[in-house]
Amino acid sequence: MSADVAVSRRLAAPADVVWHVLTDWPAQSAWMPLTRVRVLGLGDGREVGARLEAWTGVGRAGFLDTMVVTAWEPPRRCEVLHTGRLVRGPGVFSVRAIGAEAAEVRWEEQLDLPLGAAGRAGWPVVRPAVRFGLGVALRRFAAYVQRLPR
Repeated sequence: MSADVAVSRRLAAPADVVWHVLTDWPAQSAWMPLTRVRVLGLGDGREVGARLEAWTGVGRAGFLDTMVVTAWEPPRRCEVLHTGRLVRGPGVFSVRAIGAEAAEVRWEEQLDLPLGAAGRAGWPVVRPAVRFGLGVALRRFAAYVQRLPR
């Protein structure tokens, strides 16, 4: 069973700037709570086939989220496939211009629920927390983008 969750946020910044900052994978550590992201292999991760990993947690308590970029359509859409033990399924970042100086970011996840029947039963309880966490990350992202020099 898969479970969908999505959040979006408007930002007072040009769409191309939002896109560039959003897809700076290592810099996501500055705005994604309790998460460190890195690109595996050569390059900056901005291409189909790029491999990424994100550690979310405190110290050793947490989980590793491994991903592969499966679609790359700058400056509008990036899709990844989460391939980890706990987090699996497709995720999407999309950016839509709203005039010259504003944009909307949408973050969607279609998660393959772990733990079988227990995961399916627990999703209604966990979903609000996941959605809240993604929303906090996008609020922090908006503040991060606004602080960058232009």
